[in-house]
Amino acid sequence: MSKEITARAVDYSQWYNDLIIKGELADYSAVRGCMVIKPYGFGLWENMRDVLDKMFKDTGHVNAYFPLFVPKSLFEAEEKNAEGFAKECAVVTHYRLKNDPDNPGKLIVDPEAKLEEELVVRPTSEAIIWNTYKNWIQSYRDLPILINQWANVVRWEMRTRLFLRTAEFLWQEGHTAHATQEEAVEETVKMLHVYADFVENYMALPVIKGVKSANERFAGAVDTYCIEAMMQDGKALQAGTSHFLGQNFAKAFDVRFSDKDNNYDYVWATSWGVSTRLIGALVMAHSDDEGLILPPRIAPLQVVIVPIYKGEEQKAMIDEKVAAVVAELKAKGIRVKYDDTDNARPGWKFAEWEKKGVPVRLTFGARDIVNGIVEIARRDTSEKQNHNLEGLVGTIEQLLEDIQQNMFNKAKTFRDENIRSVDSWDEFMKTLEEQSGFISAHWDGTPETEEKIKELSKATIRCIPLDNPQEEGKCILTGNPSKERVLFARSY
Repeated sequence: MSKEITARAVDYSQWYNDLIIKGELADYSAVRGCMVIKPYGFGLWENMRDVLDKMFKDTGHVNAYFPLFVPKSLFEAEEKNAEGFAKECAVVTHYRLKNDPDNPGKLIVDPEAKLEEELVVRPTSEAIIWNTYKNWIQSYRDLPILINQWANVVRWEMRTRLFLRTAEFLWQEGHTAHATQEEAVEETVKMLHVYADFVENYMALPVIKGVKSANERFAGAVDTYCIEAMMQDGKALQAGTSHFLGQNFAKAFDVRFSDKDNNYDYVWATSWGVSTRLIGALVMAHSDDEGLILPPRIAPLQVVIVPIYKGEEQKAMIDEKVAAVVAELKAKGIRVKYDDTDNARPGWKFAEWEKKGVPVRLTFGARDIVNGIVEIARRDTSEKQNHNLEGLVGTIEQLLEDIQQNMFNKAKTFRDENIRSVDSWDEFMKTLEEQSGFISAHWDGTPETEEKIKELSKATIRCIPLDNPQEEGKCILTGNPSKERVLFARSY
């Protein structure tokens, strides 16, 4: 195990932070609660963003951009949404600084430059977007509107953690408008499946699709659908949400349309989003005590090549062989780097690329080249094997697919082994303390009981799974009748 990385068993939280910093995904910044996403981390986000962006466009959505600032009066228009985010809002009150007459070289806020109306720095964009949609929608012919926005948002978190919870983060937010309730619900569920498809097939992370309870619902939504993932410490992480907003925002901003019969009605709405929090999920779900383990389909680099040589003559021979392999890999669309820097020994390079989670490492030694072989190391299992130079690229293509699938299978096996059914409060608490993971249990359906369970156990209802089997039972806390089990867990 790398001495630079704390072991998971010793301190899981520190292990996570070590991986982010040592893997060069992000760094702390001078701004409290905010992070700097480093080039390697941003390359990971770009790959995730590009895949999602195509998935959105393939389902008929287009990109737009709306202002960062929301007039306070607009933010207040939908009361539940405003109340839900009020404690996390950053607010702009002035627009100018001036020199401090009592302290030369220092600046103070100019009291004469107070804004007529305060501006909320967007924690989410429903308010500014629906105020805009009011001007775009008059008739059924203007519907549906299927817009996505890639943006940053600010939520003034008191306790922050890199990627998982920061005052500013990057995300996408879809905002759609529809003529009927059925269309809006269909859109909400469709985007939930898009998220699940991405997280499972690109992040190699299995998820449970479900609906949030009323207490956990997005502020201003009628229903919130979610995908929930399990981290290696057994805690849940909400990996994406899709909200059916009903007509709440349309009514708040008076967005109405005339249908084919010239009857007026309020528009039906959805919103949905995922953020850079997914990078945190990726790190915690797959990595080990040596560093990051990244799934090939979205890893910034899929293959790294390290040479071992003595003298310039051997280096030139290796360079020639590597150049041909690199060209062939790039022709196949494989992201590859030849690390021939001369400022570190091969062993140090091995450890560094291991920390960064590159799926495949190739080692080209001068003697090996003479024998027509190369060493292949896979990050997910730490297995090494020698392979003939002939047919190498085809082998790597298949290996990347094998790694992707193996990572998913491993994460799914871990999750499935850590979902347990319980039928009593004592069993619930014992399981929560001794084994963690997801707990499938009966709940009487009331917000009061849900809140009491959370207060006593620090566990929340993560979701009511879609296609949940109906099963008569008794609530683990109250003993009242229940028609189905729900999933509880402690979470990030």
